[in-house]
Amino acid sequence: MAQQVKGEFEVKRTPEGGCDLGDGVVAGHFRFDKRFHGALDATAVVHMLAVGTEVEGSAAYVAVERISGALEGRVGAFLTQHNGTLDRGSPTLTVSVVPDSGTGELKGLSGRMTIDIRDGAHFYSFDYELQRQE
Repeated sequence: MAQQVKGEFEVKRTPEGGCDLGDGVVAGHFRFDKRFHGALDATAVVHMLAVGTEVEGSAAYVAVERISGALEGRVGAFLTQHNGTLDRGSPTLTVSVVPDSGTGELKGLSGRMTIDIRDGAHFYSFDYELQRQE
């Protein structure tokens, strides 16, 4: 049965060296350190690659994130994969738990997270399932 938790998180962005994509094209590389509050009481490290295009408002990013802490009291860690696009100003973002990445009491975790930014504050909504491990 799917469950949902919501809360707020803080994020700190640190630029890393760019990533050479060939022919003089460089993707931005950034590290984000996050602190989640609420039913997801955890810290996270994210590495993101981002690119823009010649068209105003069109861009994309991919990222891998490791979240470590407690989810409704269950302690462990898991990975998420981010896939974001901006199509002439229209955003799409998918943040999914990497299959079989849960550790500790989070083994068997699956789910998706949404991120919302309002008035400079960051909020998450995490829909998840936790399958019993044998």
